[in-house]
Amino acid sequence: MNKDGKKSKRRVSRSERKTTSTRQTLLTAARSVFSEKGLDLTTIDDITERADVGKGTFYYHFKNKNRLIKELIRNMLGELRAVLDEKCENITTLDELLDSLIKTHIDFFSHRWEDFVLFFQGRADLTLEKGYEGIETPFSDYLDHVARLIDSVIKYRLNKPTLTRISCAVAGFVSGYYSFAIIASADNELDETLRPVRSALVAGLSRFIKEAIPNEETPVKL
Repeated sequence: MNKDGKKSKRRVSRSERKTTSTRQTLLTAARSVFSEKGLDLTTIDDITERADVGKGTFYYHFKNKNRLIKELIRNMLGELRAVLDEKCENITTLDELLDSLIKTHIDFFSHRWEDFVLFFQGRADLTLEKGYEGIETPFSDYLDHVARLIDSVIKYRLNKPTLTRISCAVAGFVSGYYSFAIIASADNELDETLRPVRSALVAGLSRFIKEAIPNEETPVKL
């Protein structure tokens, strides 16, 4: 505390700044190599070579490659959730929200190929019996977040499994169709390429949600 009773801001030492910088260098190098070789084929040697640090430095910051992947995915999905909140703020209609959710995902990944690889391969890894331990938690939090945004514009209650299926449909559209469209289309053509399919998905999801509401007696959210 300082003399005014306010909490003093601790000065970060040069050593701490260097440690933080080195950790970020490793994360950046890993994103780069993952985008070229994929999660499975990338080795710790690949990452340390790209980061221009020794192997011991890697193990000082991360127990193994799995821990690094988990941190990258958690950070990326945290950024994505923040952008979704910003872009979907004040939207009150279902169709507009669904369209905004999909468009925001596309815009988010359009110039972040490294993050899209994490998103795409991370989701695929969740279906494997032996995958990267711990990445299911940030993905589950992300799907729950999308579900809450959808739930916020629905007048009636829907159960969690139904909302999760809708969230998975949004994520599946982005990771599936977008992964091909980004390769096949120039940047300035991407939105035009996806618009008809996006509109069809929004219409289908909207219809699914409305049909999932049994009747007018379904409890209204307070």
